[in-house]
Amino acid sequence: MHIRSRLTLLVLTAYLTVSCGFGAAANQSALPDLTNSVSEETKNTDTTLILYSGRSEALIKPVVDAFMLEHPTITVLLKAGKDNELAAAILEEQANPQADVYITTNMLTTIALAKQSALTPHAVPGIEGIPERYKSKDMMWTPLTLRARVIMYNTNLITAAEAPKSFADLADPKWKGKIAAANSTNGSMQAHIATIIAHSGPDEATRFLEGLVANQTTFFGGHTDVRKAVGAGEFAIGIVNHYYYELQRHEPTDNAVSVVYPVAGTDETGLVVNATAAAMIKNCPHPQAAALFLDFLFLPKTQRQFAELNYEYPIVPNVALAPDVRPIADSNIISTPLEEIASHVSEAAQLMGFAGIP
Repeated sequence: MHIRSRLTLLVLTAYLTVSCGFGAAANQSALPDLTNSVSEETKNTDTTLILYSGRSEALIKPVVDAFMLEHPTITVLLKAGKDNELAAAILEEQANPQADVYITTNMLTTIALAKQSALTPHAVPGIEGIPERYKSKDMMWTPLTLRARVIMYNTNLITAAEAPKSFADLADPKWKGKIAAANSTNGSMQAHIATIIAHSGPDEATRFLEGLVANQTTFFGGHTDVRKAVGAGEFAIGIVNHYYYELQRHEPTDNAVSVVYPVAGTDETGLVVNATAAAMIKNCPHPQAAALFLDFLFLPKTQRQFAELNYEYPIVPNVALAPDVRPIADSNIISTPLEEIASHVSEAAQLMGFAGIP
């Protein structure tokens, strides 16, 4: 199998096991050792919360600070890093868990950890108010925010009338050499392809992937590079999560960009979305504090923080969006459950490899 395709499979299997290349030394060298700074006495009380976060510190610290202000007897110790590295660390620490809560930017990772028996169930108050397709059936993880897959474009290079209206339109030869996207190791790209497979089948996903390759799409390691390249006019079109468009639109320069909220393909009937999530780690040292923190993440005021900090769609209904973020109706979103989408990630990885996506 192509090396990139093999790496993509790490999302649900390999990168979450020690035997497939993430040994203890590798993980601990990549992440700061936070646990040594916590006394044994503190670990044995519920006055401390140890948080592993795939979100960058800038995007989670305001939420942490708000929680500590509301719960002054609890100190939150934050370890921010890459989703896969943190997930691998959680598995390596299963015999002696060092963290209480895990926040991920990619729900695929929490689903994988749940399958590895690394999480424990917790039902946050009000969870019954969101659609079933976004939830863990056994409450092993809690969805936090939604992220729509969109097409952003440079308005100096193409007009609104010229812009593609669907992902299937990107196969048009007129876009040859003009498209940027994240590569096959990116969690959002993996979830995107898995969603198309789950909803419309592998043939539709293959047509989309082969169209990107035929049009000589440039694949980057992440969406930040994509949105900056489109903003700079290096590419006319970029496939990103919606908030990357918002981030570029708010840049002081290189902000001549606009966006299309497309359907997924010729047979699709809705938007492709993915989700962020949070979960309590099984046998965590501070379960009471962990439960309080998970409940806090689901409060409307906290959901509003996520909207303001990163232009995301709150999972809780009727929470205001950041100014000028385009609302999306739940009825316009592909209705495939997140857990079903996750079951197609391995197939998505294979199709990306077969199509030649790096």
